[in-house]
Amino acid sequence: MNEKDLLQLWNTKRTQIINAQIAPTLLLIGVFVLAAFGKFEMASDATKYLTIGVAAATGILAIISQYAAIREAEALIGDLKKVDKPSKLSKKISDSGDLLKLSALAVVGLGIAVFVLVVWTVL
Repeated sequence: MNEKDLLQLWNTKRTQIINAQIAPTLLLIGVFVLAAFGKFEMASDATKYLTIGVAAATGILAIISQYAAIREAEALIGDLKKVDKPSKLSKKISDSGDLLKLSALAVVGLGIAVFVLVVWTVL
């Protein structure tokens, strides 16, 4: 692949990571609003467990999606490092491997932390 193709692929991976956050964010907004109005206090146990299950499924799928895109982006960085006469942008991106590793940790860590908070809020 040439540099231009690699940069387009990089942007695709970034977009995938961002898009994978949309559904869980909307779900969390819904849970937050319902919790703020005390709706879970009156809800049946089945409703609470369904809410937790949907939050878990949505979160897990988003984490898997984001983590996969991050791993693929790490491989892409390896390819960018092999480009002859790379642009400044390519050099900057190829130097961001540590940030990708941090992103992977943050995606998993924050996902688990937010899920724990959802369980605590709903129950």
